[in-house]
Amino acid sequence: MHKLTLFPLGNADCCLIDLENGQKILFDYADVRNPNDDDDLRIDLPEKLREDLKEAEKDSYDVVAFTHADKDHTKGFSEFFYLKHAEKYQDGDRIKIGTLWVPAAIILETSPDTEDHRVLRQEARHRLIKGEGIRVFSKPELLEDWLKEKGIELKDRKYLITNAGQTVPGYKKSSEGVEFFVHAPFSDSINDEEIERNKASLVVQATFKIEGEETQLIMGADINHEIWTDIVRVTQHYNRDDRLKWDIFKISHHCSYKSLSNTKGTTKTTPVTEVKWLFEQGEEKAILVSTSDPIPEENTIRPPHRQAANYYKAVADDIDGEFKVTMEHPKESAPEPLVITIDSSKATIVEQSLSAAALITSQTAPRAG
Repeated sequence: MHKLTLFPLGNADCCLIDLENGQKILFDYADVRNPNDDDDLRIDLPEKLREDLKEAEKDSYDVVAFTHADKDHTKGFSEFFYLKHAEKYQDGDRIKIGTLWVPAAIILETSPDTEDHRVLRQEARHRLIKGEGIRVFSKPELLEDWLKEKGIELKDRKYLITNAGQTVPGYKKSSEGVEFFVHAPFSDSINDEEIERNKASLVVQATFKIEGEETQLIMGADINHEIWTDIVRVTQHYNRDDRLKWDIFKISHHCSYKSLSNTKGTTKTTPVTEVKWLFEQGEEKAILVSTSDPIPEENTIRPPHRQAANYYKAVADDIDGEFKVTMEHPKESAPEPLVITIDSSKATIVEQSLSAAALITSQTAPRAG
């Protein structure tokens, strides 16, 4: 059995993937909770992750992936992880990183806007220069130029780079039980003088396999509908529609309408044609997850947007699936990590009883097929 854990962090992200073989893969890390505010219902992320690692008798993650460098995906990075590029980040019980996954934009941005972003950039650069412990997604011309400045030829680091349209080396359905297919970033999204972080985010489809049954997860990062449109068009052009099938969809950008369309709508966002097609690829009983604050009843400027949520709810209804919000699970007044197991019955939400430690599954019947 594989397992996903999505943490209640408000409009911020952290997803832990536990593989059946014992590997742990962490996507994004944002320690956003205010410890001085008793009313802050967001989880104490470092505490929760340390508890999980201790239970597994581990002091490291096999992979830590960052989809992009915004603070709602990186806050606290410099305090939590053991980093190789400087001794000041190697004290105490910091958590080690086997392989760091980053889009090329994280290495190439010249003006980090937070200390965590700066430190993450330095760690990624250090590992790429050393030629180990890193995987970089996309190889824009700017990356080749940057390497040349360091006296390194791109061909000598090619083994560390994965492009859109490729699978990540080291992960196969036949051995590790999972395959990661890269949808973005596209190389041309990182050749602008000023990199747009969300457009240059890492987007993957993970395909898990257990007992011959495949379950697909799409990690939507913070991309907008324009990048989704490009992804859909490229995928269709190469006749790879299966690469956009999904049983679990981590919704882009904290349920922002801009991941669906330029127009919010009055009660429900109407997606552009390509994005509509994307959400028609969901399998029966699929799960959509908004890593966000609770869905508001009123109109809001910042996400989550109720109009986008209404669209996602309609998608879930059409496939007898579920739409979940991390800060509403299992209830808004007491959010807990959203755990999804993956086995021969595909994806199942596991709910922690608030009154006991017993685990109750919200989907118990295996699917047909």
